[in-house]
Formats: sequence, C-alpha cells, structure tokens
Amino acid sequence: MLSKVVILAISIASVVSAAPQIKGEQLTGTVGNTTIAGRSTGPDENGKYEIVGSGIRALFVPYGASIANLFINDTSGIERDIVTGFDNATYYGIDKQHPHFGGVPGRYANRIKNSTFTIDGETFNVTPNEHPTAEYPDGVNQLHGGPDGWDWRNWTVVAHTEDSITFSLTDPDGKEGFPGEVVSYVTYTLGNLTWDIRMVAVATTKKTPIMLSSHTYWNLDGFANNETDLALNHSLWLPYGGQRIGVDSILIPTGDILANPVNSFNDFWSAPKQIGANFTNPDLRGNCGENCTGYDNCFVTARPEAHDWRVGLPVARLRSAWSGIQLDIYTDTDAFQLYSCGGQNSSMAIKSTQGLFDVEDRPRTIPQFGCVVLEVQDYIDGINHPEWGRESKQVFGPGDDPYVLQASYRFSLNDTAVGSDGSG
Repeated sequence: MLSKVVILAISIASVVSAAPQIKGEQLTGTVGNTTIAGRSTGPDENGKYEIVGSGIRALFVPYGASIANLFINDTSGIERDIVTGFDNATYYGIDKQHPHFGGVPGRYANRIKNSTFTIDGETFNVTPNEHPTAEYPDGVNQLHGGPDGWDWRNWTVVAHTEDSITFSLTDPDGKEGFPGEVVSYVTYTLGNLTWDIRMVAVATTKKTPIMLSSHTYWNLDGFANNETDLALNHSLWLPYGGQRIGVDSILIPTGDILANPVNSFNDFWSAPKQIGANFTNPDLRGNCGENCTGYDNCFVTARPEAHDWRVGLPVARLRSAWSGIQLDIYTDTDAFQLYSCGGQNSSMAIKSTQGLFDVEDRPRTIPQFGCVVLEVQDYIDGINHPEWGRESKQVFGPGDDPYVLQASYRFSLNDTAVGSDGSG
C-alpha cells in the first residue's frame, strides 16, 4: 500500500509535468524515465532543448535546469539574445568558474551562515563553499546549496512540448549535508512574450530547508549596444522594495531589516532609475560587501496583504532604452536579490548569438557590470532567523504541502529615453 508521502510525490510529479498540456493529451513524465512526455524532438546539435512562444523563443540545458538563450526582438525588429550562457551544453559542466548561469540553485539558494541550521532542536552542518579561511580552507558559509548544489547537476527532462519543458531532480538524503530526500520539478513555459516558471519540491522523508530561485543573468541589449557593453544603462524599478535585509561585510544577514530612504543608493522603489546612477559616488563602495561597489542585496517585497501576485504592479521592472526591451517580473515570492555582476571580469565569453564582431576595443567577453541578476526567492538565510517568521516558507517535511515557487517574466517594447540622472 502506497504511503501518503509516495502518493503526494506521484501526484505532484504528474501535475507539474502535465502543465501546460497539449490539448487532448496528458503528460506523465516521472523521475528516472528514459522517455520524455509530449512531442519532444530531443536536443539540438548543441545539446539544447528549444521551446517557442509568440514573439519569444528560448533554449534550455539539463545542467542545472538552466536557460541558455532567450530571444526577443528589439524596437528595431532585430532579435536579441538577452541572457548569458554558453554556446554548447557541454561547456556548463566543464567551466571552472561556474557563475551559476541561468540555473536553479538549491536545495537552498543564497547563503547559510556558518553552514549550519537547526530544525526541531537538531543542528545540521551542510557543506561549505564560500569565504575560506586558514582554519576552514573549504569555506565557512554555504552558497547556493554547496559545491555540488542543484545547478551543478544534470536534471532529467521529463516533458517537452513546443512551448514548455519540465526538468526533474531527486536530491538524496545527506547530499551536501541536508537532511532527507527531496524530489523537485521545474517547468518553463513560453506564451505571448512571456516566460513562466513553476518550481515544485517535495520533502519525502525528513524535514529540510528548501528555497529555490532562477539565477538568470540579463543584458537586455544582448551585448550589442555600440555605446556600452555594460548593463548599468538599464533602468530598474522595485515598487515594493522599500526595505532590504541588512548584511555584514561578507553578505551574511545580521537580522536587521533596513529602510531604503528616498534618493538613497538602494532606492529603486520611489521611481525607476538606472542601475549605474550612483556608481560615480564613492560612498557606494561597500554597499554589496567589503570593498564591493554596486549591488548584491536582498530586497524585501512588501506587498499589500491578500495581494494576487499575478496582477497589478510587477515586483521588478528592468528596461533598456537602447534596445527598448522591457522586462516585468511577477512572482509569489517575498524577497528579491539584485546582483550587478561586480564579480565578472571579462574572463567569460559571450555567445555567438550576442554582441558585436570585429570591433576594436570591444572584446567578446562579459565585463564587470556587463549584466544584472534578478533572483526571485524568500528571505536569505531565513532558516537562521526565526524572528522573521519564515519557517513555513522555508522548512518542509513529509506530509506537508510542497514547496512552490511561481514567477512570470513578461516582455514588452518601450524605448522611452532614460536620463543619466536615473529617471526611467
């Protein structure tokens, strides 16, 4: 007789892999299957799976369940590939820098202080991979699920249709130090200039932390702007982002929730402004950690109670006046990480579908601040801050409702000029 846990896992699997469905067909892919539900033609010659919507197309790879290409026409009618990635799927597993290009970090996204947490009085030690010291050469804290987190692994394609693809991953008990087995499904769907994401994870055996995200790097010009290859010209609006999580010099939360006053560096809520609007101010140094200029900050999404996340204002609006491409992000998550790519250093190549060719002083690489990462997620390191009341959003066990993340990325064209003073 099947247990409640097994029944729940099977039901979640069939529901997630079946949505959206081909009219008249039921998609029933499950973890471990060698066949793919739907009408998959399989990967292309570069190991990528394509899905197509109206005015939008995208390519994905099983490594990290990652988006590798996202194509949108700009206001001139030229197709732009507006996310970072690699030309061939094999590069993802070979790359030594591993910048988490377009993948799903897990089982717990962002940082865990001292690589420890406590559930029901029991302390767990997960595998560290950030901030090494002489005493702890592998690191003190854990970032994005550890050295073999979810976006370092090959997922299984369980459903693939013309406009949708579903990946699955089973994370065993004890992997990277986390308790219990987790079965996860990630479905990407394209619509009319939309990219929708649904992530579901089921804790099958023990209580465990779960927090996922989409770690997509954006450059809405496709690195083809003849004036700049940076993303600092992009305007950003976070209408609900009046607060952020306070962090120390190595980006570990202190427990404080800080205000973002009007006209401050971190004020993207009172009006849109260019990401680079404050970069000439030396006081911005340290905003994203010790000796760091720019942003690597988690903003609290303070929406009205009983708010339907699918309607009204977006959580974030990113726009380039050069390409005219505008991205509105809607999500059911309660926090939002902004990273301005200060860690990039021109050592990563752009793709053959991006950038300018044979232009002097314009290497075909990703420069510092050449992109921006917008991560939908919950409060970072919330498992170590019970005062925030995030347990029901971040800790899941057998018989609990599954972890679910939903997001809708909606594109449009808007070539209104963006002033250098930051208005947008």
